Amino acid sequence: METWVLSRHDIAEIVAAVGRDDLMGRIIDRLAEGFAEIGRGARELSPLRDGFERTEPVRGIFEWMPHRDPGDSITLKTVGYSPGNPKHFGLPTIIGTVARYDDSTGALTALMDGVLLTALRTGAASAVASRLLARPDSRTLGLIGAGAQAVTQLHALSLVFPLERVLVWDTDPAHRDSFARRAAFTGIPVQCADPARIAAEADIITTATSVPTGGGPVLPDGPHREHLHINAVGADLIGKTELPLSLLRRAFVTADHPEQAHREGECQRLAPHQTGPGLTRLAAEPALAHERRGALTVFDSTGFAFEDALAMEVFLEAAAEHGLGSRLQIEHHPADTVDPYALEPLPVAAPARH
Repeated sequence: METWVLSRHDIAEIVAAVGRDDLMGRIIDRLAEGFAEIGRGARELSPLRDGFERTEPVRGIFEWMPHRDPGDSITLKTVGYSPGNPKHFGLPTIIGTVARYDDSTGALTALMDGVLLTALRTGAASAVASRLLARPDSRTLGLIGAGAQAVTQLHALSLVFPLERVLVWDTDPAHRDSFARRAAFTGIPVQCADPARIAAEADIITTATSVPTGGGPVLPDGPHREHLHINAVGADLIGKTELPLSLLRRAFVTADHPEQAHREGECQRLAPHQTGPGLTRLAAEPALAHERRGALTVFDSTGFAFEDALAMEVFLEAAAEHGLGSRLQIEHHPADTVDPYALEPLPVAAPARH
């Protein structure tokens, strides 16, 4: 059996062939549909992710995130979160791969990069939540954290709202000052602004930072628009949070994966009765979300493997459309299934002639 591999080159070719907007739009639509299916009971949430936390040589975590569609496939993302990567190694903060297996045989059927996929599906999830909870005429987006995730957050939200300006802040001046260049493809003007101004003027805010455990909040609980919606993306470790607890307690809070969010998201500081229905139920019953649009709302985005499985489907479909990817025989399937040494013989070299 062959494994369909999408290389770094294939991913670039997919983005070029499909276009950034269309690719992101497909993932937004696929996630909205998938969340609603979970909310209606037609599909199930992924299991909780797990992993290793390390402090040396670079602080971070390495996680595995599984999802199963019974009778079809199992998707497994392995992902490393290492905030020191850009500075120490010139690598992205988030590195990962996504693998798909046949649910009946366990055979590896597809393998691809998880760096771009993770950034796209995280932005798409915020777009789905914001489209449900934020005012449809939202025009000012605030970004706390101007790293890689901020680019796809802006991109996804720009496709579902009539954004006119972006206010951005990052504690790293290089990230803050380069964001306008990296986000120029959206065509939306970018201004640097401190967190207090962002809180006061934005209709929608996304927080996506590498704040250390116990280092938050990154957004002040000060004056804000009555209808403010916040996508809290950066809380992904026990003890790591970005929002003030006083703000959370005043807000209507929904989570992508409630159990996981109460363990390691913003919701880890809230009791279950202090949060609203999960995002999947809101996607299935939009009226529950729309009635909250005039007040403060928070989407606690921890990310789960179902999102990765859906985003992978979009990439594989695009690869099929454009004839991309390679078929490799990665797994050893012996000729005699009960003899692991039944290897395919190597070609015998012809004897040399003298």
